Amino acid sequence: MKRDDFVFTIGYSGDTALVDGRAKKEYAGLSVEDLVKKGLWRAAFCSALFDGDEEQMSQVVREYNSKSGAHLESPVDMKRMLGVFEVPRNISKTKVL
Repeated sequence: MKRDDFVFTIGYSGDTALVDGRAKKEYAGLSVEDLVKKGLWRAAFCSALFDGDEEQMSQVVREYNSKSGAHLESPVDMKRMLGVFEVPRNISKTKVL
């Protein structure tokens, strides 16, 4: 699965990732920091998760807490909140919506 497909995936159907085409077109290629600046928390977190960058995931959590008043303690809490735990390995197709 490509990074931008994962970052902008809004759901799955079997082995197919359902991708938000409008968001992907507008925001593809942005860094985690740029996604955070735009308030695209899920996309920012998924980008860091895709890269396996624990520090960036923690940074997204800190920024999210700062802006929202939430009290997430770790990337694990954000994974639970977003329902995104890992990059799926069984996805062989993408469908841009």
